[in-house]
Amino acid sequence: MLMNPFDIVKIARDAKRPGFLEYADYLFTDFIEFHGDRNFGDDKAIVTGIAKLDNLSVTVIANQKGDNLNQNLQRNFGQPKPEGYRKSLRMLLQAEKFNRPVITFINTPGAYAGLDAEKRGQASAISNNLKYMSQLKVPIISVLIGEGGSGGALAIGVSDKIFMLKYSIYSILSPEGFASILWKDAKKAPKAAELMKLTSSELMELKVIDKIIDEVDGGAQNDIQYTANLLKGTLIAELNMLLTTTKNKMLDDRYNKFRSIGDFNI
Repeated sequence: MLMNPFDIVKIARDAKRPGFLEYADYLFTDFIEFHGDRNFGDDKAIVTGIAKLDNLSVTVIANQKGDNLNQNLQRNFGQPKPEGYRKSLRMLLQAEKFNRPVITFINTPGAYAGLDAEKRGQASAISNNLKYMSQLKVPIISVLIGEGGSGGALAIGVSDKIFMLKYSIYSILSPEGFASILWKDAKKAPKAAELMKLTSSELMELKVIDKIIDEVDGGAQNDIQYTANLLKGTLIAELNMLLTTTKNKMLDDRYNKFRSIGDFNI
């Protein structure tokens, strides 16, 4: 089915699109959620914990939106605050301590830009995640399952492998934000989406991501099990491959991966 980029944006944002907690039932066993950043509080826009993937112990970190208005208010519409990123960092360091691979699931319009988040150090929380993820001595895989917006997505996305579901998006900001900056008109978001190279096929061509996970027409909201089965097989295969790589080579490859992103002409 031929679709324009803004059609894919709408699928990625669909309220019925499965979130991490729905995928977790298909991908993992023995999932135990951890809470809090040991500093301020527990940000429900980030879900994290430990689980078993085919008998392999892993740490999982995920953006989580709500299924209805009340849940979205509790989870801040999937927009993390500093305590969410600090909770993520706590789990990243724990994963390294216990030699557990990390899998992150990205589905956020971006980090929360409110005054309270800025007061509590939003920028430094994100930058610390980038710093430590780039150096973490365990394998990291990130999966874009819906929206991937700006530094708020990248804050849990510095990984050895980056996968995207077919109808997910990954961009520096929203098409509406792009259109507002460039043309002073958010209604030109469809035109912006065409320029932004935010779809999985475009990002695969640009070598920003490593693999596309297929979805049925209309998105995983129409058949989550189909996509979850493909994703689970890919995660198992890729993690087993990464676990055979020496730590020094893994870190060198991760460094070179992100240094090389952008070495192309659009």
